[in-house]
Amino acid sequence: MSKHWFINLSIAAVCIAGLAQAAKLDPASKLMVVNDTFAKPSAASQIAAQANAPALVQNSNAGYGDSATSVLSEPSKASANTVFGANLFSGNFSNKGGGLFSPDYLIASGDRIILRMWGAFDLDTELIVDPQGNVFLPHVGPVRLQGVRNQDLQKSINTAIAKVFRANVYNYASLAMGQPVKVYVSGFVNMPGMYEGTSTDSLLQYLDRAGGIDPERGSFLDVQIKRGNQTRASINLYDFLTKGNMPQVQLADGDVIFVAPRHNVVTVKGLASNPKQFEFTSNTIELATLGQLAKPLPHATNIRITRNTGNKQNTEYHTIANANQLIVQSGDEVEYTADKKPGTITVRIEGEHLSAQEYVLPYGAKVGDLLGKVEYTPNSDSASVQLFRNSVKDRQKAMLDVALKSLEATVLTARSGSVNEAKIRSDESTKILNWIDRARQLEPTGQVFIAQSSRKNDLLLENGDIIRIPVKDGLVLVGGEVLFPNSIAYDENLRVEDYISAAGGFTQDADSSRIVVAHANGSFSSEKNLKKISEGDRIMVLPKVDTKFMQFSMDISQIVYQIAVAVGVVLDFKN
Repeated sequence: MSKHWFINLSIAAVCIAGLAQAAKLDPASKLMVVNDTFAKPSAASQIAAQANAPALVQNSNAGYGDSATSVLSEPSKASANTVFGANLFSGNFSNKGGGLFSPDYLIASGDRIILRMWGAFDLDTELIVDPQGNVFLPHVGPVRLQGVRNQDLQKSINTAIAKVFRANVYNYASLAMGQPVKVYVSGFVNMPGMYEGTSTDSLLQYLDRAGGIDPERGSFLDVQIKRGNQTRASINLYDFLTKGNMPQVQLADGDVIFVAPRHNVVTVKGLASNPKQFEFTSNTIELATLGQLAKPLPHATNIRITRNTGNKQNTEYHTIANANQLIVQSGDEVEYTADKKPGTITVRIEGEHLSAQEYVLPYGAKVGDLLGKVEYTPNSDSASVQLFRNSVKDRQKAMLDVALKSLEATVLTARSGSVNEAKIRSDESTKILNWIDRARQLEPTGQVFIAQSSRKNDLLLENGDIIRIPVKDGLVLVGGEVLFPNSIAYDENLRVEDYISAAGGFTQDADSSRIVVAHANGSFSSEKNLKKISEGDRIMVLPKVDTKFMQFSMDISQIVYQIAVAVGVVLDFKN
């Protein structure tokens, strides 16, 4: 019993965190008539949202050079997704062997040399550079190679052999492999320690083996390579990330790679190719320099600078054109924004019509302005014009996610009264969670119901809107839990049950009491409230939700209905 209590308690902690995140969704403003039928967040979610809302005092009319003040908020913690360069260390190359020797590689004790001689004297051997830095050649004696560059190896061997063999002896020498070394990686890395590799392995490989630089504490600008008491090199990884420059530093046994503590940091957000945290060594950094790293998007026009001063948070707002000479300091937050109104918008017309499919309209154009340009065909259903909008689609998706998270939390935190009940609940929970995953993949249509509105012509159009003109095709679509989903010729004398019978009747998973009819104009009716079927209607038979626990059944049934309305599909609850 205690085992199940511990599991339920652990899962509850995870779900509470998920609910808190879901509660942060801002309530969207209402549109004219919208197919948003999802339930509002639970009371617990609303309480969590209010508890997490920051106190803010801000000048909503801030313009160029204006500022605002708010209560100081806690800075967000760094992660591999927020720190510039941190995704370099993802383990992709930590176990890969070293590359080819560079021409400037310096031969050291322990290196292996392949030597082949032919002609008057034959030899095929592998030589190891001894602790004195020499290799021993038969009939020649010791040859010093310590400190010789790789590109000079052949020349050194030729010189030594020529002192003994005057003619008819030829040779070829090359490095066989990097010297096995043990390198210490210390400082602000995720897993400091000693790591084995070869002298040809790069600095990045050793850092990757150590788990990479700690994004919260380590520096990407100051990575030092030490040998004994001397610092042999200091590497700036920003040069590698932005310019492709990486100094070739040959590592030896016992070398130390030390990652210094992180210097000053500025956070970049908003309309930038690299919305990350950036490090700099000086006390301040110019916005022009920061922009070279963050790379603002072409349509960004303004910069919002948020600065913590004591226990206050001040906000400045500038245009990009006038802000390049400004400086920011550690802890500041820079957000690139687009503070401009569109001069024109594009709206697409789909469906049954003869007019152009894409229209460029002035900002502020209304539905009536566009419908006046549409050239209908005899088969156009002009009374059932449909409007689809991206902002509504996003809103519907957000509300669906809230409903699914609420169901997920209910499932995962449900308690069991016995071992047998726990087993049943576990199997049922797995089935429900799989269904939730499927539901999360669905995309709402974003439809705005305008056909029956007397003010539809006054509705403002938005950029990216789609106007769809249905066709009078004389068909009724029957889908969902019927044996043979199909399109059936419209007959004004047929009722809902007649169309379902024509589609083979109900399946064994159908809920015959839950039938939704979607009309061509975008509205919905239940069978109970439906007077008659019209041309272009879609009959959707919803599935039964057969679960062992009534609360789950009610929640899932409600979401199934909401999905049918907002997405236009019936998501069954089969295994």
